[in-house]
Amino acid sequence: MSPACVGGRPASVAGVDEAGRGPLAGPVVAAAVILDPSRPIEGLDDSKRLSAPQRERLAPLIRARARAWAIGSADRAEIDVLNILQATLLAMRRALLGLGVRPAYVCIDGNRAPQLADLGCTVETIVGGDALVPAISAASILAKTHRDALMCVLERTHPGYGFARHKGYGTAAHLEALRRLGPSSEHRLSFAPVRAAAAQVVTAAHAPVPTRPCPRRD
Repeated sequence: MSPACVGGRPASVAGVDEAGRGPLAGPVVAAAVILDPSRPIEGLDDSKRLSAPQRERLAPLIRARARAWAIGSADRAEIDVLNILQATLLAMRRALLGLGVRPAYVCIDGNRAPQLADLGCTVETIVGGDALVPAISAASILAKTHRDALMCVLERTHPGYGFARHKGYGTAAHLEALRRLGPSSEHRLSFAPVRAAAAQVVTAAHAPVPTRPCPRRD
């Protein structure tokens, strides 16, 4: 791992992480954060290791104390056209372009990075970086809380699927709702369970309607 992301790092290091690659519905969201060393934030960690109340406590602190932060996303249609990996990289790029401070160094969680040559910055990918690099931890928290809030909005506009509870992940309750209701406009048709539910709806729509025999008139 580069020393630039652990100790003696440049002042403008941006951490980048995403939330929402696995769900069957909703956007994939990325966040980019440049922390301010003079305003430390206690408790930063991989968002998956934190409880929802911990994430909700930390997110406003990150937004208030960071030198810069930004959110980027790719919607359901972009995911279906590009595939989830390319849509995730697009969301990361959008987050970085949204920063009000140009980073000198970018640390990205995982092993893939978007095309960033036009930004003129050094880029490093770090597997497990959301638990190792504070700026990536902060980005993971912002991405997760932002996406969770979006899914709660989708609960109101697309009732019946339980988006506020499972955030679009393929839980048993979500799969049952998909079979019962069919996919919504926010479901990712490029994901196999959603395709199967859509095919079931089409099959049911084209099924012959049973008819009753006409009564005999003697």
